[in-house]
Amino acid sequence: MANIVVVYHSGYGHTQRMAQSVADGAGAELLAIDADGNLPEGGWDTLNAADAIVMGSPTYMGTVSWQFKKWADATSKPWFSQAWKDKVFAGFTNSATMNGDKHSTLHYLFTLAMQHSGIWVGTGLMPSNSKAAQRNDINYVGSFAGAMAQSPSDAGAQDMLPGDLETARLFGARVAEVTQRIRG
Repeated sequence: MANIVVVYHSGYGHTQRMAQSVADGAGAELLAIDADGNLPEGGWDTLNAADAIVMGSPTYMGTVSWQFKKWADATSKPWFSQAWKDKVFAGFTNSATMNGDKHSTLHYLFTLAMQHSGIWVGTGLMPSNSKAAQRNDINYVGSFAGAMAQSPSDAGAQDMLPGDLETARLFGARVAEVTQRIRG
């Protein structure tokens, strides 16, 4: 079984629910970045031991949250020694609007993974984009680069759509499958 860690920041609980769905699909451990942008004790050791790192952040103002960015900047230590080279990486995000510039967040996560010489995994899910498609369908937001969800600004985390959470779970399962294939 691959050792997969989902490292994420969640400001209002939506990204946390998504992280849990990804972790459920991947059989992964959750590692939360706190409100000050820090990992819990032992967090760096957990990431160093991982075969795959799935990163998650809400999309705020077109990119990751400052708390996630603080963590990302702190990854310069493993970057310098290329300690995470050839690990599997993937990413996910949530924002209040259907577009919300979520792709900018995924692009940031992808770039961070490439700086660590990682191997990126996309969703592997076709989008629900036919006339018959419903908002609660799998991959309705239509992302190939990583999982995306949309939560109205006045909706609590408990109001997230099951289709977005199932998309995240299936994405996690794909990360686990690809990681197992690569890591053997």
